[in-house]
Formats: sequence, structure tokens, C-alpha cells
Amino acid sequence: MRSEEKAATDAACSQRFYHGTRADLKPGDLIEPGYRSNFGKRNKAGYVYLTGTLDAAIWGAELARGEGPGRIYTVEPAGPIADDPNLTDTKFPGNPTQSYRSLEPLRVTGECTGWHGHPPEMVQAMKDRIMHLEPLDGS
Repeated sequence: MRSEEKAATDAACSQRFYHGTRADLKPGDLIEPGYRSNFGKRNKAGYVYLTGTLDAAIWGAELARGEGPGRIYTVEPAGPIADDPNLTDTKFPGNPTQSYRSLEPLRVTGECTGWHGHPPEMVQAMKDRIMHLEPLDGS
């Protein structure tokens, strides 16, 4: 295990983790690498992503591409997790968003309901910012 990874059996396992998406999932379903990403160019994702904060999961649900409502699931990592370098290091030193990624699946343990999203103008501003960061591929 690399030093930046956290074993699924260590203290990280006792923390609650979330995954924001538009996918309609049920407890017991697996979220696995290898499917088209919810973000960016929608390339095949080499990792699955999870967060320790509800706010970051809300952003994930609000910004995910696709049809249907944003959904937030509680998830359990099946293997080691590591800090997500897309949201940590120089962008957010210390990983305040508690954003992680894994090469192993995430098991859905439940769905969070009753959460409140960000104001529409804030979501649109974030979508505009993301659009300027990466060109869309037309998919």
C-alpha cells in the first residue's frame, strides 16, 4: 500500500463516506471504475470517487452530467482510498473537502434524502467555471 493510501480497514473505514451522482442505485450496488465519468469529457473512469463531507457530495450530485435528479449515497470503500489529487494538493492543501478516490469499488449502503442543494446561481457559476477549465467532447 502506498503511503498516501488509507486501508479500508483503518480509521477511514469508521468514517461516513458519500458519493454524489445522478445514477439511480440501491443498497448493495457497487460503484466501480471502468464506466464513463460523471464529469469532464466523460472518459472511462479509472477510479471511483468518494467524500467525507455532505457538501462535497452535494456538489457531485449537482454537477454530474446526465438525466434525472442528483442523488447522494452513503458508500463503503472495498479497498484502499487515497486523496483525490484533482481536489487536493495545491488546490486545497490539507484536503478540507475530504475528497478521495479508489481503484476498488464502493458499495452503496444507503441514500441520503432531504438534502438541500446550493443556490441555482452558485451551481451555474461552478458549471461555467468547469466549462472553462476543460473543453467538452460533445457527448
